[in-house]
Amino acid sequence: MMSSETEQRRLAATPRGVSVMCDFLVAGAENATLWDEQGREYTDFAAGIAVLNTGHRHPDVIAAVREQLDKFTHTAFQVLPYESYLTLAEKLNQRAPIQGAVKTTFFTTGAEAVENAVKIARAATGRPGVIAFSGAFHGRTQMTLALTGKVAPYKQGFGPFPGSVYHARYPNALHGVSVADALESIEELFRVDISPQQVAAIIYEPVQGEGGFYVAPDEFVRALRQLCDKHGILLIADEIQCGFARSGKLFASEYVPDVRPDLMTLAKGLGGGLPLSAVCGRAEVMDAPAPGALGGTYAGNPLAIAAALAVLQVIDNEQLCQRSDRLGTQLTETLRACAHPRLAEIRGRGSMIAAEFCDPDTGQPDAQLAREIQQQARQEGLLLLTCGVYGNVIRFLYPLTIPDAQFSRALALLETILRRV
Repeated sequence: MMSSETEQRRLAATPRGVSVMCDFLVAGAENATLWDEQGREYTDFAAGIAVLNTGHRHPDVIAAVREQLDKFTHTAFQVLPYESYLTLAEKLNQRAPIQGAVKTTFFTTGAEAVENAVKIARAATGRPGVIAFSGAFHGRTQMTLALTGKVAPYKQGFGPFPGSVYHARYPNALHGVSVADALESIEELFRVDISPQQVAAIIYEPVQGEGGFYVAPDEFVRALRQLCDKHGILLIADEIQCGFARSGKLFASEYVPDVRPDLMTLAKGLGGGLPLSAVCGRAEVMDAPAPGALGGTYAGNPLAIAAALAVLQVIDNEQLCQRSDRLGTQLTETLRACAHPRLAEIRGRGSMIAAEFCDPDTGQPDAQLAREIQQQARQEGLLLLTCGVYGNVIRFLYPLTIPDAQFSRALALLETILRRV
């Protein structure tokens, strides 16, 4: 536990807007295990919010970064390009589920990727409007906050936000929003707020992240593609949290193979712990901005690029997509076996699994129970994250490389806690 002196230092040195979940300081990490300064061990089911799909300090990632350290650490690709940037772009272009020729550019954070995807879409279409969805999370910058569909705590006190951004409803059967309802809400926007001929892009998460791990129904994804094709709108798939084997496929968009997005935003698991993001898209769309319009001082940093090349290799060599499915199935079976009366729904794909808690009599979300489960788990050495518009969802984001025995122990502890509460 963090000493009172350290806690006072934190409060004095950092703003209260940066909230902290754990009451201890991390001293070390390896794969799915963390140690605090007192040497206490924790199993990490947060993975840096879906960043560490390949685990803490994967030896192949560490080796790749060390090798790059002996060459150079920074040049700014726009000033002095390097081969590894091109290699990673080529590998993502080959594997992105996008129709035709594909191009990729790199940035540093997920929010940067989303910002630039919007810029690219507007440049390609000559239109201003962007449609996002309720419950969406796309980042914490002003543009991405405008796209984010959750007010507290992200948007409070930060407006006004950039204009020409509109929100439709995201399908959510548990809370009474059908696919038809969601599609009708888009048509309502077209009738009331913006002509479809003024919409540059629709951005959606194939599996919502912060919103609660709600999976976009296949029917909905196909309807979005048809709607975009009808009106000349670009479809952006935000794969920042659900990409890189988390969903059981390299990209969650692959679950609907007959639908191809025009643009994809990538980050989190791509860098294996180093800051890196990307926008992939149809070549003719990606080429719309003029030379000099895209980039950034640290965009595509060579150390992060080296890490990402190793991450892709690890995903293939260790068959992490298949492992993601297996671990997710094991987790789902454990949650079902608990039969908790307030466990309203278990959902997700691969190892992007959520458990949502509601009052069985009223159907009201039970955020207090979710927090209690999270707190008890942390006290017993298991780190969990909550999410959802109501804060009543436990999301499971363990490294996909977690040893089987450690995973089984964590599930046994989770089952004990669920039966206790």
